[in-house]
Amino acid sequence: MSDHSHLDEGGHPRMVDVGPKAVTKRYARAGCIIVLGPELLCQLEEKGFQTKKGSILNTAILAGIMAAKKTSSLIPLCHPLPLDECNVTIEPESDHSLKVWCECSTSSRTGVEMEALTGASVAALTVYDMCKAVNPAIEITTLRLEEKRGGKSDFFPAQSS
Repeated sequence: MSDHSHLDEGGHPRMVDVGPKAVTKRYARAGCIIVLGPELLCQLEEKGFQTKKGSILNTAILAGIMAAKKTSSLIPLCHPLPLDECNVTIEPESDHSLKVWCECSTSSRTGVEMEALTGASVAALTVYDMCKAVNPAIEITTLRLEEKRGGKSDFFPAQSS
């Protein structure tokens, strides 16, 4: 059980003690794909991603940033972190999908991977919410950490985009 940092020796959940760690600059980028379908993506691009509800992309970007800031309220064992920066980007990935990235940085004792993952996922969910009336078959796929720097180790998977 000691391999899982959020479990004590008895297998019970715990919040990791980051007190002894040094404050360092931390950065993480996470992303996912929103599969809209070619018809919906074309329709949205023709309208500049504007709907009766407002700008789909701007709304999703703001939702992603807000979610990253609230990660510790959503994920039980996450530490509350002051974010130095949070950026959400949404761009066409293909003729039928959008790519969402969330980049977060902090100067803290623990990393911002969960903030980046939460920001990307909530931005994607917001696009889904604003488009589901047109196509309820929208899929959100491949949510993953794409890069992490700072702390004990860095992470740069070869398949990152």
